[in-house]
Amino acid sequence: MTTADIMLAQPGSPASFRDREYEARTVLLALLAAVLLHLLVAFFLAGFGRFFSPSLPTEDKPVELTFVDLAPAAKNSAFIETDEARKSLEPPKEKTFESNAHSIGASELDATGNLPLPSQAGRDRPLMDFDTQPYSLETRGAVAQQNPATQRNAAPAGQQAPLTAAEQFALLTQKPSAAVQSSDAASQAPSAYRRLKERTHISGNITNRGISAVNALGTPLGRYQKIVADAIGSRWYVYVEQKRDLINIGTLRLRFYIDRSGNVKDLKITENSSNEAFANVCVQSVLDAHLPPIPADVADTLPPEGLEVDGLGFIIFPN
Repeated sequence: MTTADIMLAQPGSPASFRDREYEARTVLLALLAAVLLHLLVAFFLAGFGRFFSPSLPTEDKPVELTFVDLAPAAKNSAFIETDEARKSLEPPKEKTFESNAHSIGASELDATGNLPLPSQAGRDRPLMDFDTQPYSLETRGAVAQQNPATQRNAAPAGQQAPLTAAEQFALLTQKPSAAVQSSDAASQAPSAYRRLKERTHISGNITNRGISAVNALGTPLGRYQKIVADAIGSRWYVYVEQKRDLINIGTLRLRFYIDRSGNVKDLKITENSSNEAFANVCVQSVLDAHLPPIPADVADTLPPEGLEVDGLGFIIFPN
């Protein structure tokens, strides 16, 4: 071994330091490479291992069935009034309408349409009347005489005489009087009131031959709805006569609730093609109607706010 060789191998020399530094870098790089390799292997196993490992058998579970009721919620049928000539002791096999009494569908003509109604000739009106008759007022509290000329043009679906904004607001917000709230026997006695009717043109699908009628089931709710319609209509004709010169031709519809005590709540005008005078007449007719309390068997089937009357119509026809 030469002196040069010994000198190259002596610790503390520049060459020795360079060798150690090189070795240290080599070891560090090797460690980093090993760590990086382990990380790559771990990532590969985590991401792709499930494709190569056999799937575990799943535990057999009993089949569970869930039944969902997709039928629409039950809703009351549309109301139609049944007069004495069409009452039936037996209920119809098919309940199409709800009414104050039973009636069985029949038609004087062959079926000409798809509606569950009788086919008949008549006037083109937005109503559904099977007969023609003038209106008559109840004798109790009647203040207007029947006028054949006006009877031809008026049918419940209307408005009221023009009042100031303050007076109209008072009508919409006033509380019913004690007379309205009372349910004495007189307010529930049979009335001589009859609304105006004009036989209307109808194209229906009823094939049973007979006097025009529909399949309607008489129910406690239907009987109460008849009381409401008569109570409002009997006042409407009186008020229309009083304001005849102020009312325009047109249609008005109202929405309101009747609570268990028979009080009218949340009355709103939803449509009015006439004038303010007509609107006031209709509003006053509803607020002044003597409505008895809703029978308990009916009230128990209604929501907390009571009976909803939606789309009650009042109409003044042209000649």
